[in-house]
Amino acid sequence: MHTGFVWLMSSRALQLSSLFARSEMLSTSDYNSIISINLFVALLLACIVIGHLVEETRWMNASITALLIGLCTGVVILLLSGGKSSHVLVFSEEIFFIYLLPPIIFNAGFQVKKKQFFRNFITIMLFGALGTLISFCIISLGSMQFFKKLDVGSLDVGDYLAIGAIFAATDSVCTLLVLNQDETPLLYSLVFGEGVVNDATSVVLFKAIQSFDLTHIDARIPLRFIANLLYLFFTSTFLGIITGLISAYIIKRLYFGRHSTNREVALMMLMAYLSYMLAELFYLSGILTVFFCGIVMSHYTWHNVTESSRVTTKHVFATLSFLAETFIFLYVGMDALDIEKWRFVSSSPGTSVAVSSILLGLVMAGRAAFVFPISFLTNLTKKSPTEKINFRKQIIIWWAGLMRGAVSMALAYNQFTRAGHTQLLGNAIMITSTISVVLFSTVVFGLLTKPLIRFLLPPRKHFPVSRTLSSSDLGSPKSITLPLLDNQQGSESAFCCYEFALHDGVGCPSRLCMLLNSPSHMVHYYWRKFDDNFMRPVFGGRGFVSFVPGSTTEPSATNLPE
Repeated sequence: MHTGFVWLMSSRALQLSSLFARSEMLSTSDYNSIISINLFVALLLACIVIGHLVEETRWMNASITALLIGLCTGVVILLLSGGKSSHVLVFSEEIFFIYLLPPIIFNAGFQVKKKQFFRNFITIMLFGALGTLISFCIISLGSMQFFKKLDVGSLDVGDYLAIGAIFAATDSVCTLLVLNQDETPLLYSLVFGEGVVNDATSVVLFKAIQSFDLTHIDARIPLRFIANLLYLFFTSTFLGIITGLISAYIIKRLYFGRHSTNREVALMMLMAYLSYMLAELFYLSGILTVFFCGIVMSHYTWHNVTESSRVTTKHVFATLSFLAETFIFLYVGMDALDIEKWRFVSSSPGTSVAVSSILLGLVMAGRAAFVFPISFLTNLTKKSPTEKINFRKQIIIWWAGLMRGAVSMALAYNQFTRAGHTQLLGNAIMITSTISVVLFSTVVFGLLTKPLIRFLLPPRKHFPVSRTLSSSDLGSPKSITLPLLDNQQGSESAFCCYEFALHDGVGCPSRLCMLLNSPSHMVHYYWRKFDDNFMRPVFGGRGFVSFVPGSTTEPSATNLPE
């Protein structure tokens, strides 16, 4: 009995010591996490401060600043750890797609100038969808042709097709930072709009490649892919529109502003994020869904809330987007020097450099293969020289879309790593080459974009000050001074004809003139009539909510043209 008591006590002692050891390990792990979070927050603050100081320079921008700070921090950590590690956080595609990308894309849709975007909608779709497919084909076929001559490990057909989808994805986040919506509205709407559609198309391409059985390729696979792409585009867009309209209807009917501005802001934020997560739940494109949800919410929901909520949402969404953008580039910069990935390719650095160079060349060739032909075709449909995409603008569109970013990184990690690690030489080469392409394109192409724009499109010294605004100029929280029809809009006669038809409501001669001179104005004219007669009375908007002091139609001191 005494022996049993001793055995029982010793076993209890062992259990307690094991428990204390586990708690000590957990506390050490928690402490290390706290150190990592503190370091990362401090780096974010440094990115904000340094980015502000270099904001007015000709070359630098916030994305490149964050990327370089991440690289420098990675070098310091690598030296302090004796070459064992270079980062405090490991790049995760889940963090990127679920938490960082939604606020960026939503804010872009929420603050986009809708007239400029939808005026060029067909061109944007051609660039974003058809152009991505052309670039995908060139990159896939080119990599298949060149990589087989190099010792890059064992890559199958699915890997080569995945490479095409990975490097066909432009960096719409960096586009937001290197192009200015007020200075170059046409270029911004084309390049950024293309980037949103391009990201969605690339992700759909990538998922389709992983889901299809590529060992038995037949004629039905391209047809299935095209049908799948059209289905995803329309259903994702429809889901975003419906979610935005529901948020507008709820706020209009329940008058949240009478009770709490916090509820209005929280409802808008949660509805926006819900649209993205619903798209992911139903295997749709969350990028397209949250983008169009932002457009609809800026057109209806935003005008149904109180003045304080308008100011709050405008700055909250912009702040979240800014922090996510900075986080992404800092994240990528620190992870780029992960020693585990580079150790696999240290024995063959020449092969890695060759692969990266080939990929950069294919990216440039693939983009040129659709930018210039599509621009030529769209110019054939434009009558006014000011509406055409001239050769200088085509060069800027081609150049600004060469940057590759976190979407390419996330897709590459998904295809070529298992549990965050590279197990094969070919996978390691593709991961390190992706990192090299992202760093080079972001830094070099990003640095030269602003000087290129200033060289090819020097700013005008004098701008026309006269403008004619309609009520539709008051539909977006972004713009301050954009005219309804700026100097991009064709001849003065067409402008006058459009104004006459819009404001005086005359009959067929003016409408016929409007249709022949500027069809986009005709579509806009009928959309405004439909919107005013059917949509705004139900979902709200400026002019359709009765005034209640402190409520949703509190007078606004902010100019808000679309």
